[in-house]
Amino acid sequence: MNLKRINKALILILKVSIIALAFYFIYYKLVTDNKIIWSDFETKIKNKFSFWIIILLLLFSILNRYLEILKWKNLVLSIVPISTYEATKQVLGALTAGIVTPNGIGEYAGKALFYEKIKTKKIILLNLVCNGVQMIFTVFFGLIGLFFLEYYQFGFTIIGIGIILYLIITFIKKFKIKGYSLSVLFEKINKIPKKIHQKNILLGFLRYLVFSHQYYILFLIFDVHLPYLTLMSTIAVVYFLASSLPSFQMFDFAVKGSVALFFFGKFDINEWTIIFISTLMWFLNVVLPVIWGSFYVLNFKSKWK
Repeated sequence: MNLKRINKALILILKVSIIALAFYFIYYKLVTDNKIIWSDFETKIKNKFSFWIIILLLLFSILNRYLEILKWKNLVLSIVPISTYEATKQVLGALTAGIVTPNGIGEYAGKALFYEKIKTKKIILLNLVCNGVQMIFTVFFGLIGLFFLEYYQFGFTIIGIGIILYLIITFIKKFKIKGYSLSVLFEKINKIPKKIHQKNILLGFLRYLVFSHQYYILFLIFDVHLPYLTLMSTIAVVYFLASSLPSFQMFDFAVKGSVALFFFGKFDINEWTIIFISTLMWFLNVVLPVIWGSFYVLNFKSKWK
């Protein structure tokens, strides 16, 4: 067997392994989580979800990922123009590859493999910008939520940590490690055209609105009728704190579910309702895209040589 055939076999094994691991962790969650009583879950779905509500929730999930795809397509334009279909392959394929890595780190490598090896650093930088903008909105609205809900001590602590981190970054940004420094990173980010940054910010904001309001609609479906600002603030806090914790995307449901139980529990919301909603959000926004993305992983052809 020649080297080319060996490489093809190894790539096929890697593809199948990624998909098998992704689906195993999904299966593990759905089958072994003793917090979910599936008979109750099924009853709630049948009682609460009409055909049109299911369609509405699916449209929110599609729009959520579509905005992420547009973000990526917009950012990659600074290197090379790509089609929406190509951006879809890269985003969903990388999501599938990243589900078994901490905080989706595998997404960085997943996207880089769609491009020539020489462009790897640029692609990783663009992915950093793509995720960074989303995190900025998560932190911003999360802090507003903390103060609105009167978690003042928590909010000021986070602001204090942010100030300390800013001072540390300012102090060390010119220090170089193997020729690289934070100042060089900031310079490269600033070289990206302003129009691309502006569009990235707008799309990131819209994506945050879509995701948070999908959460909001699910609470309404389950007869949780807190005031709009109270419910949205709590969603913002849960999303912020859960996103700040190190975790694997495959366990995203558990992290967000645990944080949600703490904060929504303050309003005497039934804990099963909170768990059901957290699980549904995970299913709609992680499981379904991973199933779709697995198709692109199987058909993936790396441009690395």
